[in-house]
Amino acid sequence: MLNIKNIQVNYGGKIALQDVSLTASRGKVVALIGPNGAGKSTLIRAISGTIPPLSGILEVDGWFANHLSAVERAHLMAVVPQARQLGGAYTVWQAVMMGRTAYMGWLGRESKKDIIAVETALARTRLKTFSDTPIAHLSGGEQQRVLLARALAQETPILLLDEPTNHLDLHHQIEFLKIIRTLTIEKNIAVIMAMHDLSFVAAIADQVVLLVKGKVFTQGDPDRVLTEDNLRDAYQVNVRTLTDPENGKSVIIPQIDASHDPKVSR
Repeated sequence: MLNIKNIQVNYGGKIALQDVSLTASRGKVVALIGPNGAGKSTLIRAISGTIPPLSGILEVDGWFANHLSAVERAHLMAVVPQARQLGGAYTVWQAVMMGRTAYMGWLGRESKKDIIAVETALARTRLKTFSDTPIAHLSGGEQQRVLLARALAQETPILLLDEPTNHLDLHHQIEFLKIIRTLTIEKNIAVIMAMHDLSFVAAIADQVVLLVKGKVFTQGDPDRVLTEDNLRDAYQVNVRTLTDPENGKSVIIPQIDASHDPKVSR
């Protein structure tokens, strides 16, 4: 569905991404990880078209991305941004209906198909009972689900998420990621998600791309990428990786003791 080859992105007068390549397929979750400033959010913006790559190839469903109009992109990719950008005066229904903008005519009238798409998105994100609730009255976790529902209402084969669980408590993080995992399988969509919590990455991702200073440090399945050596070299901290005996997934445990800090001289 999504094929990126050797893209370079300049941002703020500097090279933000260099020679980045990856592939995302339907029914799979690709997690972007790396230290702050590694280029995760920049890569999400480059894929969505917010920041055009300086060079390289970005193919979406067989189309070269630079040949697509904004409306065509909106039919192929939906974005769940890092920051909440919805005005509090909107109701949940109105906010989610914004995801249908690319499908509406120039008068912006809602069709039966638009209404069905919004109702389905609300149901999948467990927001139907909040349809008439103003955004300002929602909790942080509920607002994040509104952003996801808005993206789902676009009915795209690719979903891009920029650190969507930031600032959520543990309950809402798990709830949100369960929805993403279920949607990926049931809707057979390709998901690319920038993430920080590495244990959640191990639990949800099919493929992991580790970025460091705008370059791909390594990529592959979670077991290959989330190793103690890779994480120490990328993040400059020591961690232990254990295997959950119930599901075989990796659990990442940071080593807090300063004596284990690779930057502490001995």
